Order: sequence, then structure tokens, then C-alpha cells
Amino acid sequence: MSRGRLDAKDLVRPFHGIRSATVPHTVDERARALAPRLRPDQVFSHVTAAAILGVPLPRRVERDARLHVTTIGVDQALRVRGAVGHRAKYGSVRMTMSRGVPISNPADTFVALGTLLTLDELVVAGDALVGTLGWVTLDELFAAVHRRRGIRGIVKLRLALVEIRTGSRSPGETRTRLALLRRGLPEPRLNHDVVVDGRWVACVDLAYPDARVAIEYESDLHRTDPATFRKDLTRGEHLKDVDWWLVRVTADDLGRDVERFVRRVRRLLESGLHGRHDTRFASLQ
Repeated sequence: MSRGRLDAKDLVRPFHGIRSATVPHTVDERARALAPRLRPDQVFSHVTAAAILGVPLPRRVERDARLHVTTIGVDQALRVRGAVGHRAKYGSVRMTMSRGVPISNPADTFVALGTLLTLDELVVAGDALVGTLGWVTLDELFAAVHRRRGIRGIVKLRLALVEIRTGSRSPGETRTRLALLRRGLPEPRLNHDVVVDGRWVACVDLAYPDARVAIEYESDLHRTDPATFRKDLTRGEHLKDVDWWLVRVTADDLGRDVERFVRRVRRLLESGLHGRHDTRFASLQ
């Protein structure tokens, strides 16, 4: 293309040396725009690779528009405005392709997140990778962390591995489980099928079967989608019919109201081992 065409006002410049017909907004679009600048030894990594893979990330990370790129080997890290360059030794980071761009493979991406996420955020990411997304197995995460012993964040990664579960179906479920565990309650069962007298009643996000306590995380979808809303109401009534208590959890319950939420669950667990549904309700007054 001629110099004049490259300088035309109908083209945007998302990165130095790059021209685009449209403004890239999403992580995928920005990565594809920067991809022509990458050498064969460079891959998108860290939170950029995680976002491309669909890993749930905290909002503070999503607000940072910079792309993370790792150079594998001894060459210089990428230096481009709007990108963060990293370096890794040969063999420590493996490459794969996703959404048309080179990225670090899912297990190595998890390892890289150890320098940027908190412990609980790592568990949320790990739950998604081995659960709903199905990109890796828990054994593959263990192997990837073991290969990188001595790196920054390794202790946090090892702690996260102990708490990652394959059964969690959403970040909200993971955060609910961690909120209970962090405050001394036993670990609930995930996606538990409530079966009474041989009859299936419902599948609940988290459960304490011995105390007949079910916990459901309610995202905005449960409020805005009429079919989901009606289904949730019916599930609650069916559980009540078989003497189970259903606790509904929202984002507020895991934020400013978390202590109150955990106290409520603790009281239900204590009374649920001894009383019927109506008795347990009276104990909360």
C-alpha cells in the first residue's frame, strides 16, 4: 500500500505500525490487531490469553486495556505502546492458537496469572479452566505449576491448586464456596442432586445434605430472564416440600453482607441437623 493510503483518515492506528479499518474494542479484536507485530517466538499471555480463553477475570483487570505478550527465549521483550512485554525461558511456556492468534496454552496461562491475581481470583480462574471451560485437567495444572517452581507467585499458585474443584459451574458458585470455607464452615457439595425416597427433586449449586441446606447463587440472569426466574421459584418450593432449606445468594451477600450470609448458613447447619423445616425457620426469628 502507498504511503498516502496508510496515512488516510479512514484508517485507525490501534498500535504503532498497524492500520485497521475499524477501531478494535474487545480483547480478541485488539489481539488480532497487534498480532502482525508478533514474532514467531512471541505469544499473548497472562490476563490477555485468559480473556481470549474465556476465563472469568476481576473487573479491575478487565478495565486495563493493555495486552500482555510473552517472548519465549532470549530475545528482547515486545515494546509497543498499549502492550506489556514479558520474557520466559525456552520450554517454560508453550504456544497454542485461539481466536486466530498465538497464545500461551491454558495451563501456562494459569501459571502466569499467579503474578496478577489474588488467591481467591486464581481459584475462580482455575475452577473455570478445569470445569465449565474444560480447557485443562487439574493434573495438567499441577504439572504446569510444578515445572515453574521458584517463580514469583509460586506459593499462591500451590495454595490455589488445593482449592480448585472441577464441579463449580460459575464464578459466583466458586466465590460462595470460598466465602464459607474462609469463615470456618465445612466444604459444601457442588451441583448436588437432591433425591428423596428415590425421587429426584432438584440440582442445587451447593449443598449440605446432612443438614438439608441448599445454596443457590443468583446472578442477574436469574432476575432478568423470566423462564429462569420461574424455574428458581419452583425449585425453592419443591425443596421446601421435602424439608430442605434453600438459601439464595447474590453478589451483595459475598461483598458487604458476607458475614451476615455466613452467620445465616451456620445457624441453618446447626439447627438443620436436629429440626424439621418449620422448626429451623422459627429459629431464625
